[in-house]
Amino acid sequence: MLDALFEFSRSNCIGICAFLVPANLLATLQTLIMSGLRRPQSQMRLITGCSIVYALVMVLHVYTWFAAGVVMIPTYVLMSLGCTCLAINLGVIALPIGMSNLLRSIWIAVSYQLSVFQRSILQRS
Repeated sequence: MLDALFEFSRSNCIGICAFLVPANLLATLQTLIMSGLRRPQSQMRLITGCSIVYALVMVLHVYTWFAAGVVMIPTYVLMSLGCTCLAINLGVIALPIGMSNLLRSIWIAVSYQLSVFQRSILQRS
């Protein structure tokens, strides 16, 4: 049974990755946005739960390739993507206030740099 699941994963790799890569990126981005907006914990658990499922499926899908002996750059990139998304989502669950403060600090720094850049362009004109 497990061999059939592994074979399905490897034979439909393009379709699986075409779904999982954007799903992981969008779900993790949604998690980060909701964390930055300091949404209630009940909403955060639901969002991060879905994101963690996508990340785990990605990691398990790539593992089927490692089990088959396929070791290439795309397998490492996809494994890194899955592990990074998984770590971010687990971080949001484990340290919700810390992640929210980190995101707000990044937002303030980026906003400040953009305003400085905009002023420098206006002064040159």
